[in-house]
Order: sequence, then structure tokens, then C-alpha cells
Amino acid sequence: MAIKVKAIERNVAFEKNTEKWAYVLQPELYNKLSQSKVISEASLRSGIPRGSINAAWDAIGEVIKAWATEGHSVAIPGLGSMRFGLRASSVADVNKVGTDLITTRRVIFTPNVEIKNELKRTSINITCYDRNGELVKRVTSSDEATVEDPEDDNPNGGGSGSSANQNQNQNENQGGSGNGSSGSSGSNGSSGSSTGSETAGTPVLTISKTGSGSASVSANGNAVNSGAEVAAETEVTITVTPATGQVPTATLGGNSVTLTESDGTYTGTFSMPSANATLVINTGSAEGYGDTN
Repeated sequence: MAIKVKAIERNVAFEKNTEKWAYVLQPELYNKLSQSKVISEASLRSGIPRGSINAAWDAIGEVIKAWATEGHSVAIPGLGSMRFGLRASSVADVNKVGTDLITTRRVIFTPNVEIKNELKRTSINITCYDRNGELVKRVTSSDEATVEDPEDDNPNGGGSGSSANQNQNQNENQGGSGNGSSGSSGSNGSSGSSTGSETAGTPVLTISKTGSGSASVSANGNAVNSGAEVAAETEVTITVTPATGQVPTATLGGNSVTLTESDGTYTGTFSMPSANATLVINTGSAEGYGDTN
């Protein structure tokens, strides 16, 4: 078994009339397995009737919903555990603590050791295509097989720490329950992932877009324009509809932001750093143009 990846030569320059070609990696996308397909496969592999597996599947789902909403991390047999959490801003004044600090409620899945080890053992096969779509090379990965820690609230940098998040798991779960008193708990959870230092004023996000596709940036359900102030630790969402046949990219302060494709639209999220930051979005066009929104 192997994870298949395409490396496609793209123009990644962000200046008009400038070309800078580089190979951009992206996993090859597969169709989503439906619930009925998963149950059918599980029935064939186990010999258990489909009806029994389906009933067990539904029952596990109900258990997860019932217990996760009460602040528990719930085991998913054979896979890991799932819990509810949140992202929230932090404040120095206790009088300002409230549920309005919560920016996003989250579903957090933590794989078990077996799943992590399986991912580590899985090789990666990369197929390289030049700018004309011609196959030029195939590569078998020899990477370090580092598996991302799902407890790291901000894998792209910007001041969060996974160990701090782990120490605040209980507070974060309580904050995500949406009860009237959850604002205080939620604030505690977010404080665990802050830098621990005060910043002067609210950081500013500068946005630079290039390409003939379209892209938008939002936070808390509201559009974010270039030069807007965005509170530190706020979850910012990028939505890109690229030019036909192209693959978009995004970087925050020079660090890549992962974009995931679904039905032709790419989305990605990052946590706003505690200092001013620049977000650069290339919507995937071979001919760039300067644009800021």
C-alpha cells in the first residue's frame, strides 16, 4: 500500500509578468467511501451480518454524541478517540471573559498508536508532471514519516503549543459544550495555547492574491479584507476556487497553509499569529497578477 502524490510544475510567482516555476505536491484524491460501502466491506471481512454491523455503527455514533457533548474524550474502537473543543481569544481582564471570546467550535480526532504506525509505515509514491502535463519522473518517498499531532492547535506556527493544549484539554472540552458558564472554561482552554506574552494592539492581516481564480478569507463567519485587524488565535478560513486545471497554494508568513480540495473548491484554516502577518494566496493561474483585498 502507498499514498499516491502528484507533483505538478506550477508558476508560483506572486508578481505580475514574473515566472517562478516549482513542483507543487498534492495527494491524489479518491472518492469518499459511503457508509453502506464501509459496512459492506466490514461484513465481508468479519462474517458478521450487515444488519448487525449497521446497528452497532449507529449505536456507537449515538454514544459518541451523548458523551462528547458532556466534555468526554470518547474512544472510537480500532481508530482512536474523538472529543469536542474550541478556539477562543484570550483576555487579561476577567471582566471581559465570556462566550463571545469563542471563535470556533471544533471536532478533534486523535488516532491511536496503531493508526499512527500504519501511516508511518505507508510509503509515498510521487509522480511528477511538468508544466505541459507530461510525466517526467516517479519517486518513492524516503521521508522521516513524521505524523502531525492533532493536539497541536496551530501546526503552521503563530504561537500555539501542543503541550499547553494537552494540559488544558478538560477546560477546552467544557468550553465547547455551549453552556452558559462555558465562556470562562473556554477562555482557560485558549490561554493554554497562547504565547504567554502580551502584544500591543490587535495584529493586522495583510492579504495578497494572485491568479485568475477566486479566493476569499473569513473569520467568525465574516469576510476579512487586507489590512483588517484579527485577534490572535482566531481561526481564519481560506476558500479558493482555482483556475481550471490548476492547484492553488497559500502561505502565511512564508509557511505553507494546507488546502484541501472538495468538489473543485479548496479550503484551509490557520490560527492568527500574535503579531502582524501576511497571507499570500495563489489561486493557481499560470499568469499571475497583483491584487489585494
